[in-house]
Amino acid sequence: MTQIGIVRAMRVYVIVPAAGIGTRMAMSHPASGVLVATGIGAAAPKQFMTIGGVPVLIHSLRAFLAVERVSAIYVAVRASELERMRAHIADFQLDNELLGAKVHVVEGGENRQESVARALAALDAEADDVVLVHDAVRPLISPSTIDRTIDAIVRHGAAIVGLPAVDTIKQVERTADGALVTSTIPRERVVYAQTPQGATYASLKRAFDEAAADEFLGTDEASLLERAGVPVMVVAGSARNFKITQPGDLELAEFYLKRAE
Repeated sequence: MTQIGIVRAMRVYVIVPAAGIGTRMAMSHPASGVLVATGIGAAAPKQFMTIGGVPVLIHSLRAFLAVERVSAIYVAVRASELERMRAHIADFQLDNELLGAKVHVVEGGENRQESVARALAALDAEADDVVLVHDAVRPLISPSTIDRTIDAIVRHGAAIVGLPAVDTIKQVERTADGALVTSTIPRERVVYAQTPQGATYASLKRAFDEAAADEFLGTDEASLLERAGVPVMVVAGSARNFKITQPGDLELAEFYLKRAE
């Protein structure tokens, strides 16, 4: 009697590197009260600051949990933040206990690339599964953009979210007196990279393994995929999907959230 194997459906994994310290967010904003405490008398990293009473990172996770195809989310944080992250998941319940069960917390590394690599190693993924990597501090990513990114990876193998350039882009050479323009780059050939960025598990794992073997440190996941010879498609992003880097960004994010409500 021939035994027919069971074919596992494609899974979608999300990695959220959140081990950064966020030194640019060191100053508080007394009017909005956005700077929260760590419990040890220090300012919180920006991913734990709040928008509308909810940590930035939780907003980001909720966006991915709203996408049914997402199988699991792995959040990489510093060792000192492991308990706080687990407490946030319990406190906010990520909408309900069933969704919260999809979120796993792992210890991150000294930089983004190492954090993502550690999370990749924790995945129970197969070659054709989709892996997305998203900045913890892009809380306004829309579920529809996430869905379109997954579709692009299924079709093309790798994709990033990108925003078309609207300003004129100049290439410069650094001199002792400042920057000297050397050429103008056509805007139609430039996009501002956002996240999520991702690929099939096999391609992303190979790109990270090759970078580690060569001691190469990239700026994002796409830079490693490009280096590994993997073509990366661009999915149209949104100005709302900005990265929170300065105190004023929290107010802008809160404005967008109130408008959405």
